[in-house]
Amino acid sequence: MEDFGLLWEHFVLNELQAKLQTRNIFYWRDKSGHEVDFVLKHPAKHLTAVEAKWSASAFDPSSLNALRRAYPEGRNFVVCQDVRRKYARRFQTVLVEFVSLSGLLEELESHRAARGGRVSTNQ
Repeated sequence: MEDFGLLWEHFVLNELQAKLQTRNIFYWRDKSGHEVDFVLKHPAKHLTAVEAKWSASAFDPSSLNALRRAYPEGRNFVVCQDVRRKYARRFQTVLVEFVSLSGLLEELESHRAARGGRVSTNQ
């Protein structure tokens, strides 16, 4: 099952790059070892965080909570192969949206369209 998680991360990254037509997709890690799989930077200085999990039940919110203590603005997604309908849960003060891969891509595309431009920049 662990192999599926790593393969899923790579698949999600590939689809993000293909759909968004950017390689400006980053990861985040702090000195305590918290990691977030993908981070998209926006011109307004907020971050969209994406965690890729094979199963929604495998999600641990500690890394997203740590990211949001440092960077409070932005949306948080957990993209899973076993999510059929989008739903949200709150972990401490952090709202996390659980989505399928196609749902994530739709959310990011609609956000880009609403802003009239790119989802991420290298600024």
